[in-house]
Amino acid sequence: MLKLSLLLASLLAASAQAQQPAAPRDGPVHVVSYIEVAPAAAAAAAGSLRQLAAASRKDDGNTRFDILQRVAPTNQFAIVAAWKDQNAYDRHVAAAHVKEFREKISPHLISAIDDRLHSGLVVAQSADQATPEAVHVITHVDVPPPRKDECIALLQALASDSRKQAGAERFDVFQQSSRPNHFSVVEIWKNQPAYEAHITATPTRRFREQLTPMSGALYDERLYRAL
Repeated sequence: MLKLSLLLASLLAASAQAQQPAAPRDGPVHVVSYIEVAPAAAAAAAGSLRQLAAASRKDDGNTRFDILQRVAPTNQFAIVAAWKDQNAYDRHVAAAHVKEFREKISPHLISAIDDRLHSGLVVAQSADQATPEAVHVITHVDVPPPRKDECIALLQALASDSRKQAGAERFDVFQQSSRPNHFSVVEIWKNQPAYEAHITATPTRRFREQLTPMSGALYDERLYRAL
C-alpha cells in the first residue's frame, strides 16, 4: 500500500511539474491561435483577418504573421505568429488593431479564440515566401509528462528528415510554454503532391508508429491554405 501511495505521489508530482508555465524567456515567442466562426461568417472572418495581418506585420518585434484558412471545414482559421520577445507580444495584444479585430469577430465566434504561446524547439532561421499553391499544416502533439523528452527527440528527428524532402518549404516545431509536454508542428509544403509524398515517406511513417503508443491524444493534423 505504501509503495502504491509513493508511486501515485511521484506521478502527480511529475504531472504538476510538466504543467507549470515555462520560466520567462527573453527569446522569441511563437503563437498559434485557432479561430472558429459560424460557417456563414467565414468570408467576413477572412476579410477581418487580412486587415489584422496587414496591421500586425507593422508591429515592433513581429517576425512572422501567417493567416490560414482550413481546407475543410473552411470556417476554421489559424494564425501563426512570431515575436522578438514576450514584451513585443504583450504590446501587440494591447494594440488598438488587435482589440478592434477581436471585438469585430466576437459575434461570429462559435468557440473562444484559442491562443497558444510557445518557445521554439526547432525553428528555421529564415524562410522564403511560400508559393501560392503551398499546403500549410499545423499538428498538435501531446504526450504524458514522463514521456516528454522521448517525444522531443522524435520531433527533432522528424524535422531534420522532413526538411530534406523535396517540396519542403518550412518545417518548425514549437513547445507550448504553459504545458511543455504539448507541441505544435507547423509545416509548409510546395504543393499537394509534395505534402502527400511527405506523409507516406519512411521517416514520417516511422515517427507516427513510434509516437502513437506514447501519445496523449489523437494525432491532430490540419491542412490550411494561406490567405
